[in-house]
Amino acid sequence: MKQSSRISGWVRKTVQGLSPYASARSEFSETGESVVLLDANESPFENGINRYPDPLQRQLKALLAAQMGVDPGHMLLGNGSDEVLDLVFRVFCEPNTDAVITLPPTFGMFKVLAGINAITNIEVPLDPDFQPDVPAILEASGPRTKVLFLCSPNNPTGNVAEPDRVRQLLDAFPGLVVVDEAYIQFASGPGLERWLEQYDNLIITRTLSKAYGMAGIRLGMCLAHPEVIGYMNRIKLPYNVNELTQRRALEALRDKAQFQHNVEVILSERNRLAAYFERCPIVEKVFPSEANFLLVRVDDAALRYRQLVDAGIVVRNRSGQLRCENTLRITVGTPEENNRLMAVVDRLKSIENEKA
Repeated sequence: MKQSSRISGWVRKTVQGLSPYASARSEFSETGESVVLLDANESPFENGINRYPDPLQRQLKALLAAQMGVDPGHMLLGNGSDEVLDLVFRVFCEPNTDAVITLPPTFGMFKVLAGINAITNIEVPLDPDFQPDVPAILEASGPRTKVLFLCSPNNPTGNVAEPDRVRQLLDAFPGLVVVDEAYIQFASGPGLERWLEQYDNLIITRTLSKAYGMAGIRLGMCLAHPEVIGYMNRIKLPYNVNELTQRRALEALRDKAQFQHNVEVILSERNRLAAYFERCPIVEKVFPSEANFLLVRVDDAALRYRQLVDAGIVVRNRSGQLRCENTLRITVGTPEENNRLMAVVDRLKSIENEKA
């Protein structure tokens, strides 16, 4: 990929002058009986975790890149996508000076990270169909608006942003466009990694917490122009992805059949739950979803939330988010968990019928 003349202009001046922390291990990754490692003050007694992990996660990146059809040079791995998103703020946004745009209702960490990094958060609501309002976004942007954060499939609504609108934003927005694709494996269409060669201002974030079923190991990724990745590597912690996380991810990623089976079950169960809630008298609307959850509007979200919790079913009340009044976000569980959820809701319906 060609170098971009724009990227360095978006980077904070202090970051431009930084060099990444250099360890001998980042320059020399060979291992084996013939190699004596005396560079990092580690314990020499082998127990499987006595050595520092590969700071560049070469083996893991190679496997992920091959499966996704991208070059490893487009990829950065982090301690969950939260770290990746935080790096975006720290590389490109000057504290107390710059701004970002978020599109509520959306993933709450965008706003939290803006606050942590002392960056102004300009909120431009999604339109009534939960799609980006392109004219309003462009009107709200300016020379100090460095990043636009877009979630697709969106959390908590579950819908995918229309590709034409995303293209308009990539063509016209004056800074970087971050598209969080945490739920893309559940969507009916492809992700945007195929656009990386065309747009130097596109950053895609993904996670292994959802479809891959590895929330406990905290592994997220960033796909972007190699220059963007290079700047992020300058400031990331040197050993941000630990050895156990790398090993567990490699093991799971090689089991493609299990991954595909799990996704197919979730999609089938999502359809089954959606059909059930469509017939449910306490549900007023089931929003279309391309994620592993459903957003449903009920008659009284606070009441239904408490009733479900009392019955041992934990969901999220999203009523406080824009245009999400009286809604519950319900993750698609196993068939057995979903059966239990539906049985509890059936009891709630019976109680309401008795009262009537």
